[in-house]
Amino acid sequence: MNPPEAAEVWIGLSEAPLPLDRVLAWVGRPDCGGTVLFSGTARDHSEGRPGVTVLEYEAYEEQVVPRLEALVDEARARWPDIGRVALLHRVGRVEIGDSAVVAAVSTPHREEAFAAARFCIDGLKATVPIWKKEAWQGGESWGLEAQHISDAEAVHPSGESVR
Repeated sequence: MNPPEAAEVWIGLSEAPLPLDRVLAWVGRPDCGGTVLFSGTARDHSEGRPGVTVLEYEAYEEQVVPRLEALVDEARARWPDIGRVALLHRVGRVEIGDSAVVAAVSTPHREEAFAAARFCIDGLKATVPIWKKEAWQGGESWGLEAQHISDAEAVHPSGESVR
């Protein structure tokens, strides 16, 4: 998974480990003093599920890129000074400790970088059709509850859906 050569947005799905170092190097720009990279890693537990051993992600791939593009468009509408944005997500098997999702943003100042990155990761979780299966001591399941997909403009700046 390589960054685009002549674009300000890097989005996609990957079965391979996410290239955190490349994302961080790519997202920065000389005119942007604030760069935030969020990496969501697979952890060894979730609520009521100790001993998680592996995660597996599945996506409605035809909808992922258009929804990520809409999310980036909404972020740019809210923070017009955004430099670059990277939104990458794993599909398939993700081992404990590996990065499952990355949201990275650069802006001229840190406040906007933190706010835009938070909006992007929370918006990704709320608007993009990607599902997680957990395997843990005693069982496995596709998520704890149904995911209700929203549109990017319905995501509050804090990341919560306003519907």
